[in-house]
This record gives sequence, C-alpha cells and structure tokens, in this order.
Amino acid sequence: MSFANRQTRSPRPHDPDRAADARALLPLSGGLGDLIAGAGGCSPFLLSLLQKETPWIAEALEDPEAALSDEFGRLRAIEASAPETLKAALRQGKRRVALLIALADLGGVWPLEEVTGALSRFADLACDLALRAVLRPLIARGKLPGMSEADIETGAGMIILAMGKMGAGELNYSSDIDLISLFDESRYDADTYNEARPIYIRATRAIAAMLSDITEDGYVFRTDLRLRPDPSVTPVCLSTEMAERYYESLGRTWERAAYIKARPAAGDIAAGETFIAALRPFVWRRHLDFAAIQDAHDMRQAIRDHKGHHGAITLPGHDMKLGRGGIREVEFFAQFHQIIAGGRDPGLRVRGTVEALGLLSDRQWAPLDVTERLASHYRALRDVEHRIQMVNDAQTHELPQSEDGIDRIAALSDMDGASFRKDLRQRLEEVHTTCETFFAQESCRMPPSPTPEDAPTISPELIERWRSYPALRSTRAQEIFARLRPRLLDALSRATKPDEALVAFDGFLAGLPAGVQLFSLFEANPQLIDLLGDIAGTAPDLAVYLSRNSSVFDAVIGGAFFAEWPGADKLSDRLSRLLAAEEDYEARLDTARRWQKEWHFRIGVHHLRGLIGPVEAAEQYSDLADAVLRGLWPVVQDNFALRHGPPPGRGAIVIGAGSLGARRLNARSDLDLIVMYDADGVDSSDGKRPLVSRVYYAKLTKALVTSLSAPTAEGRLYEVDMRLRPSGNQGPVATSWPAFRAYHETEAWTWEHLALTSARPVAGPQSLREDTEAFRRTVLAQPRDQLGLRRDVAEMRARIAAARGEARDWDMKLGRGRTQEIELLAQAGILAIGTGESDIHAGLDAAAQIGWITADQASDLDQAWAQFWAFSLTTKLLTSRPLDPAALGRGGWELLLRDTGSDSWSELRDHLEELRARAAKAVDAALAVDPEEARGGANVDEEDR
Repeated sequence: MSFANRQTRSPRPHDPDRAADARALLPLSGGLGDLIAGAGGCSPFLLSLLQKETPWIAEALEDPEAALSDEFGRLRAIEASAPETLKAALRQGKRRVALLIALADLGGVWPLEEVTGALSRFADLACDLALRAVLRPLIARGKLPGMSEADIETGAGMIILAMGKMGAGELNYSSDIDLISLFDESRYDADTYNEARPIYIRATRAIAAMLSDITEDGYVFRTDLRLRPDPSVTPVCLSTEMAERYYESLGRTWERAAYIKARPAAGDIAAGETFIAALRPFVWRRHLDFAAIQDAHDMRQAIRDHKGHHGAITLPGHDMKLGRGGIREVEFFAQFHQIIAGGRDPGLRVRGTVEALGLLSDRQWAPLDVTERLASHYRALRDVEHRIQMVNDAQTHELPQSEDGIDRIAALSDMDGASFRKDLRQRLEEVHTTCETFFAQESCRMPPSPTPEDAPTISPELIERWRSYPALRSTRAQEIFARLRPRLLDALSRATKPDEALVAFDGFLAGLPAGVQLFSLFEANPQLIDLLGDIAGTAPDLAVYLSRNSSVFDAVIGGAFFAEWPGADKLSDRLSRLLAAEEDYEARLDTARRWQKEWHFRIGVHHLRGLIGPVEAAEQYSDLADAVLRGLWPVVQDNFALRHGPPPGRGAIVIGAGSLGARRLNARSDLDLIVMYDADGVDSSDGKRPLVSRVYYAKLTKALVTSLSAPTAEGRLYEVDMRLRPSGNQGPVATSWPAFRAYHETEAWTWEHLALTSARPVAGPQSLREDTEAFRRTVLAQPRDQLGLRRDVAEMRARIAAARGEARDWDMKLGRGRTQEIELLAQAGILAIGTGESDIHAGLDAAAQIGWITADQASDLDQAWAQFWAFSLTTKLLTSRPLDPAALGRGGWELLLRDTGSDSWSELRDHLEELRARAAKAVDAALAVDPEEARGGANVDEEDR
C-alpha cells in the first residue's frame, strides 16, 4: 500500500527554502507532498538523501514494504555476482533504506517497532553480506583449512552476534551496531585451529571496515566490537569455547544484562544459538537475583559520574539516552527486572524493551500502571532520539543546545516548541522518578531502624561466631546483614520465646553456604524477614531446612504464593511444562527437585500461619506427590527408552499405597509405591539394547526409584518404600498385571488386602489405571469370613506390639488405641462389608454396622483418630525427631494447641490420654475372639476353600 493511500502526518517545515527544494524534487500533492516538504525543511540530511535518491524514492513510496524487500534482494544479488562492488552498493542501500524509513517514521505510517525493526533487518543483511564477501576469497585461496564454497552458507564456522539495540531489533536512526565475532573451534583439530584462528581475526577486521569505512558513498554502520570478553587484551574474534570460559569465570552483571538482547545475526546461526544456549546459566540465574539491583545502581551511578548527568533536568543539550529520565533508564528497569526474575520465570526472557515491560506486569513482577507509563515514555523518547539523528545523521542522543535547534526537533515531531518542551520535560521527569524508586541506593537498602527494646540479646560471642559463618565472609554480605539486623531482631522479638527464636535463627545462619543473594532478597522484600521470624519462633527444624534450601524463598515473591491451591492436575501440568523445557535428563531431575521444594515449603508455611489445617495440609502434600509422579514418570520412561526402546505392551502404572494412597501424607512422609505393568503378550522391548519385558520393567522401576530418591545437587525428592508390592521384598520390584491379579485372588495375606483398601493408581496409562482400580474394588468386595478376618487382624496387632515394644508418650501412631490400630480396624471393617472405600470414618461405621463395635465406640474411635492424626501431622512439620515438649518451644506448643483445639498443654495431654484409653478399649473389644470360636471359624473357612 502506498503512502498516499494512508493517513499520514507531516512535520512542520523549519526552513521554508529547504522545504521548497524538497517539494520541487518530488512535486507531490496533498499530505504526501507536505510530508516531503516538511522532512526536507527540517533536515539537511534528509534533503540530501532526497536529492540523491529521487527516482528510487518516488517509486518506493507506492509500496514501501515491497521496496525494502526488492532492495534487500538487489544487494544479495550483487554480493553473489559482483562482490567487489558490494561496498558501494551497501552504502547506496543504506541511503535508500534510511530515507524510506525516515519518511515512514515522520509520516506516522510505521510505528516505532516497525521503524526500528526495519533498520535492524537491514543491519542483519549488511553483516551477512559483508561476512560472505570477506570469506569468499579467503576460502577460495585455501586460507581456512577444510572449508569450501559450500561452507559460506554457514559462515564457515564464523558467528556474528548482534548485541544491544541491534540484538533486540531496536536500532535507532543513526545507531552504531554492537557486534561480537566468534568462531566454532569444533570444526578444527589442534593443528588446523592455530591456522584458522588468525584468519577469523583478519576476516572480522575486514567485515568491520566494509561496514564502517567512510568513502565517497558514505558508510553503512559504525561498528563497535568492544562488547566482547575483555576487549583490551583479547582479539576481535574469539573461539566459542574461550568466550564460554570467560563468562563462566569472570563474567560481570553488565555482561549478563547485555546478553539478554544477544542473538546470532550472521554466519553460522545454529552454532550461535548453541553458544547462547550454553550461556543460559550465566545470564539467567536459577534463583531470584536481587543482588543485581545494587550492581545496576552502581552502573547507573558510574554513567552519571562519567557523563556528568547530575542535577535538575534541563532540555538544552540533554542526553536522551544516558541523561536523567532517558532511554537507558527504561531499558535498565526492564533488563534488571529480567535479570532478577528471568532465571525463575523463563517467560521474561525476551529481547524487546516494550515487550519486556508488558510481560513484567502480565506476570506480576511490576505494577501495570508503571509498565504502561514507562512503555509510553520509552516510545516517545525513542521518537525524539530518531528526530535528533535525522537532522544531520549524527550519532548523537543530545538535544540541541540552542532554542532554535530544539524548535527544529519539535517541528520534526509536528509539534509547536512550547508543547514539545512541556511534554518532553514531563516524560523525562516521570521516567526518572519511576526508575529512581526502583534503583536508587536509598530505596535498595533498608532504612536504618533502632533495635527493638524487647529484642533477644545477642552476646558478643554469638556475633563473633556469626562472622565465621560462610554466609558472612564477604564484605558485601556483612554490609547488607548489618542493615538487616534491626529488622531481623524485630521479627525474632515477636516470637513467643525470642531467645529460642534467636537460637533457631543462628542455626539457619550457620547452614547458609553464602549470604549476598539471600540477604539482598530479604532487603528488597522485607516481608520475608517476618516469615523467617515466624518460622524460627515456631519450627526451628524448618529454619535449619531453609538454610540448606534458601532458594524456596523465591516462591514467596512469585506472586501466587498465597493464592488458592491449584490441585494435583494443574500442578502436574505445570511441572510437565517445566520439565519439557529442560534439555537433558539430569537437568529435569534437578528442576523437579527445586519445584517440589518450593511447593512443599508453601504447604508448610500455609499450615504454620493457620491458612490451612492438618486435613488440607495432608491433601496438599498428597497432591504434590501425585504431581511429581505424574510429571516425572514419563520423563523416566523417555530417558530409559533412549537405550532400551519404548515400554512393551500397554506400559506400566505407578500405584500409591499407604499414606500416599490414602491421601494422608505429612511433611516428612516417604512414598509407598507399587509399579505394575502389562506387557500384553510382547516378549521384549524394541530399542538399541532390547530387554525381555520382565527385565525391562524391573530396570525401569529401579530408574523411577532412583529419580525420586537419589541425591543430586538439588537434594532428593522422596524416600521410596516398595515393600507393599505383592510378596513384599521377596517379589519382583515390578509386578505384571496377570501376576498382580492372580496374587490378590489366590495368595495375598489379609494384611495385603488391608493395604489394598488405601491403594490407588497415580500415574501411567489411563486404561491400565482404570482396569486396576476396577480389579481392586472387585477384590475388596469379595465375601469374607468375618471371624477369620478379626482373628487375622488381632494377630497382626499383637505382632506389631511385640515388635515395637513400649510406645513413647507422645507417639500418636504406634501403641494401643493409637492411629495404626484404629486404621487396622477401619480397614478390616471395609473388607468385612466389601466396599472399596479407603476413608477411616467409613471403615469405622462399617465395623459398627456388622457389630464389632457400637456406634458410640465408632464415634470415639473416629474422634481419637482425627485428633491423633492431626497431632502427628503437625508434629512432623515441627521436628524430625520424637516429640520432646521441653525442647519444642512455645511457638510449636501453640501450633499444636491450635490444630487440636486445646487451650493448654496439660489439657491437651489429658485429652489425648483419655481418647487413647477409650480407643484402646474399643479396639480390644472389637478384636477379642474366643479361641474355640476362632478355630471353628478357621475350619469352616478351610472347608469352603
């Protein structure tokens, strides 16, 4: 579509004589004529371009997109057919592209993104053509060992990375281009590497000269190669391996920020993408990186000091890029939010500034009104920057010093001088205020506050010990911690027993491997200090856990930490997406561990703060385990299949048993698992190293157990117990579907059918899960000899009591009248009436229905089990050791009292003992079997068989 068919705006001619000259060159009527006149009347540079490219621009205005495409094609044809003329052709191409883009920009035909995008696409093309033109004769003369004409298509292993605005597709009108030149050393052996290296260095210099040399035709782009690693001592082209080693060992924060926008623009694009992917851990730290805020502030301060940008904003001579409230302020705001959160939130890893601002608000890392305001100002400031550079094609970002010069920029913006000045000043001041709030040193650091009067006393010995901890060895960590200490002490002083909380905090501090990152996180998010105070004052064990897994604090900042629980299905979907984004198996295992820890921590915090009770906590711990199994099981299978082929037959499912099956996990539960497979008549797998089906699934099961329980750099997920599988430890680790059915139909002991009441398929093929659940219900529904069932359960109870010995006072699981016995009775009730339910309440009602206990006893047992179980679940959150009330601390007592509905510790102790005594009496009565009656029942049962 032509300009004439669009609604265009026209800059106000600043020089009537030049405007007349421009209109005379292209005697167009209407808005298009006014646009040409206005552009020429404001800019000597644009007038000169109009004079040189009059015939071309007249035709190009009919369809600017097609004109650009044709010009790009013309230049490619010249490089391929007459590379010796490319240098002049590129300069002519730059004139044409610059003129067309300027008119599209000034006329409002193209928005900012299309203007900067077109300039960046031309820069990509120019780099690619220059690289080809330089390499072609070198390869022809055999200067690059092993390279042929065909290798020119991939740059013969050479990579041109576009950095800065070119990398982001945001080049300004007269911008230089920031490039890093690399080569892929893997194409060479040791001997040819030394031969090729100086050739790549020479080629890089030739490419830069082709683009930046000023000839009678002008120049293409000023080229800057100084963003490479340590430019004062390194050559202009490095191997990718050398560059990687530099960034891994010496890379600085500003270089991390620079690589947000980096992309391969010319040469071996695939090798360039591989290089950038290798730098991902350097650029995108795994955890929230609030320490980068101070680095950003220091960078901004250094720029201001170097450029002298202090004091109030005055427009004459103001630097639109680096000055106060300028473009760089907005770019820093976007980039350093990305640096802080992009490691945790991959969705923030974008190159464009405006796109990044939008994502920061979409993903709740910055307020919407702030990002929208900054995006609007950024576009306006970039427009002004372009108009400054259009006047004389000068690489400047400064407004003119004279009022007349500023009026010229206003005219190019189609505004009167007064309105332009007012609007621009307001934008600069708003950008400065907004960004200063985020970056300024005084806002990054916590304001000093007095130590609370009731704060715990810190002894000189303790302070001296703190200085020896790894977290406080660096000067920077000590400085931040000194600012944090009053707030930390204030949080600890609010604990019921501040001195106990201080001891717990000391344990937390001692376990930290490093301090700067975490202390910076606390400083930027003081609410985390309050949370740590709560934890230290209530659950010292959890504080110690946090010192080893402090990254879980990241989850609190993520925005959804206190949102509604998503449920197992959504959790498994989220984990699956995260795992799919990782490139190798070990990375997926580490990702699963980090993710599980964060959600596990969330459940504990919600329970600790009373947002959920023990019942909801158990359900959420169980949902989390389900999600991990559903997300990790396909990953384990896919990795196993790389060597041994896909699972033969219908595949395998993971069955949750015990507390997992019953959905009653606590903070420290292991997972009772059964793996069951159906080879469906297939004898072996089909892969590089095929395995017999039985062996395949046994090894696959072991791989699953390893994926869950093996410690990696991120710890372990769960301990796994597989003793509830058919035949226990004597049976195969993976059970076939026919064997599973046969065993439970003919061989299973009573205790195994009791365990089956709480078993449920968790992960694996849906059809096999459905078949298994249907079979489970069929087995549980089969008629049973109630007397024999009671006898078996009584024997089990006696054996457990003999094996365990005397019960501990505060152990609510093992012993007469406690949860294990009540659960046995409830499971027996379920078997007795043939229902497939796993609910304790339903099982106790069933026992009452068949006369083993009275309705009142069922109610007593139900109440006792609920209280004991809630007490046990909360205790597991507080400590990994047997409960010692004297060592628990007041905060832990209060949590236990809250979760059990008691007013005092003595009341709780007496209430639990009363419940236990009634429960023991009820279980005694239910399982009391007359010996003669039991023998008779056994004979009848044998005859029936």
